Amino acid sequence: MEAQNQRGIAHVVLTGGAIGTTVLATLASSPSIEAIDWENIHLWWGDERWENAGSDVRNDTAAHTVLIDQVSIPRHHVHAILGPNRCQTPELSAQTYARELTECGNGAPPEFDVVLLGIGPDAHVASLFPEHPATHSHDIVVAVRNSPKPPAVRVSLTFSTLNNSRQAWILASGESKAQAVRLALDPSAGPLQVPASGIAASHTYFLIDEDAAKELPVDFSRPGA
Repeated sequence: MEAQNQRGIAHVVLTGGAIGTTVLATLASSPSIEAIDWENIHLWWGDERWENAGSDVRNDTAAHTVLIDQVSIPRHHVHAILGPNRCQTPELSAQTYARELTECGNGAPPEFDVVLLGIGPDAHVASLFPEHPATHSHDIVVAVRNSPKPPAVRVSLTFSTLNNSRQAWILASGESKAQAVRLALDPSAGPLQVPASGIAASHTYFLIDEDAAKELPVDFSRPGA
């Protein structure tokens, strides 16, 4: 709402997984949903499983079910990553999404207002996994093959694209994410080994529950926070 008040339009990057879907479902049932001008919001995805449109494993399928299909957002403001039913290869899908981003941003990807990201037990974000070649990419969007987490083929925004944002919210719930959260907040961590540590928006927030914070010191304060 703040972005719309200041700039008239907002660009938001969504995440999938259980926590991403829960956040969207919570928004859908909240009275604050009525305060959002859905006509002037663009929705993007941080990553997508390279599966056909409508597949239950796709991130955008869940987002449509719990939120998007319930609000009056223009269809051309919902920017899905193309799957194999519409694109021959994940590389072509990545190139197509990069082009869509640059066209929407008048020659460069728009600065996102909010980027939502889950974090895996291995500290991956989007589809950027530890030690995976995709973490080295300087493209706008990258095809991810041989993902250590199924499905093996994905498409992901890169660090530089994700970090072109005013706010990044890294979401974590449960004890299984505690080690990943601790590593991500370790000043000595590097993004190739701990991808979540590579998220550096203008403002980056970790929104975590008590279980996900179990490995943090009681007096923890991130340097520079």
